[in-house]
Amino acid sequence: MSFQSPMPSQQFLWDVFQKVDKDRSGYISADELQMALSNGTWQPFNKETVRMMIGMFDKQNTGTVSFQDFGALWKYVTDWQSCFRSFDTDNSGTIDRQELKTALTSFGYRLSDWLIDMLVRKYDRFGRGTILFDDFIQCCVTLYTLTNSFRQYDTNQQGVITIHYEQFLSMVFSLKT
Repeated sequence: MSFQSPMPSQQFLWDVFQKVDKDRSGYISADELQMALSNGTWQPFNKETVRMMIGMFDKQNTGTVSFQDFGALWKYVTDWQSCFRSFDTDNSGTIDRQELKTALTSFGYRLSDWLIDMLVRKYDRFGRGTILFDDFIQCCVTLYTLTNSFRQYDTNQQGVITIHYEQFLSMVFSLKT
């Protein structure tokens, strides 16, 4: 299953970039990106998800995204949108527990029902047992990042690690999410 969307033209991206860059600085800040994105509920996009995405595409470490990096950010969001829609099988605009389990299983995770329930509780902003688009991105990227950090210590690929407390703290605090 492929979730990759075609790359739009440079002119299209420039037009979108200029609309998002409200202060005309030539860079998109987290606040500007948050105002431009929609999770389908008329609620603002999750600030933490926006911060995470800016961090992923901020090549100059300025807390902003330049036009040069905007194309990759645009593609990232549209690919996640396609992925989200493919797992939102009831077309509710949210991901429920079973849809999340299906998505994570298709990504290669073998998680217990208890952990799936915990993820739904953690990323369910309104206590309805469902996850919005922006929170789905954050959930999946956080899980991916934590898994990669874990794998650095799980050299035998057995799903078990032994680490010291400071190694654990270093692992968690060094995560770029």
